[in-house]
Amino acid sequence: MTGQATPRNFADFGQLEPAPSDGHRVNLRLIDWIWNVRGSVPLEPGQSSDEAFNKLDPLFREYGTTHERFSDTLTFSKKDQPAQDKMSVFDSGVLKIERGVGGAVLHYRLASRALLFCFCLPVLFLLFAQATIAIGEYRKPALEAAEKAKKPEKKEPVVRALHPIDTFLGAPAPEKPKKEGAGKREDTKHSPTSAYVFAALFTAMYVIGRILEAWLVKSLFRKKLRGE
Repeated sequence: MTGQATPRNFADFGQLEPAPSDGHRVNLRLIDWIWNVRGSVPLEPGQSSDEAFNKLDPLFREYGTTHERFSDTLTFSKKDQPAQDKMSVFDSGVLKIERGVGGAVLHYRLASRALLFCFCLPVLFLLFAQATIAIGEYRKPALEAAEKAKKPEKKEPVVRALHPIDTFLGAPAPEKPKKEGAGKREDTKHSPTSAYVFAALFTAMYVIGRILEAWLVKSLFRKKLRGE
């Protein structure tokens, strides 16, 4: 396409903006696995790049999807994609066909904001949990002082004596009154439990989604290339 430069190598796929420095690219690769799904699918023997992309073309004709092709490389982006889109979880990506001794292989890198969102939320909830603990510890002395100031003067509980007749008949002695406040639940106002629960929930969602979506998109490309 005019006005666009063909990516120099597979590491640069999808970079339509000016290429970053080598140091920046290396640092980004250390973390971009969080929201990027990479993989490869071998093409059928004798299958050309045109044939392969023609079979994949319906995937990029969905509502909200735009795509461009540079020889053996295809880039796409999605906006407001519907849930019916089989690749709706991905917002952009690059597909490239490379040919070697073993045959042609489709390589791809797909980016997903949803995966990044699910990865960041557990970290956010863990920060909430730590903040809750810190606030509770900070306010604990003031709350204890306020509780002591509110407490009335304690009176010793009155234990009623057993009637002599009841004692003679072997009746059990009356139980001592429970102390005031006994059996009360602990204050959960500053408990971080809820934050930990949400952090665990979104962590599970990310791990399951990361594995499942990688498997689903690879299976989808494989079926399309085979004409299934």
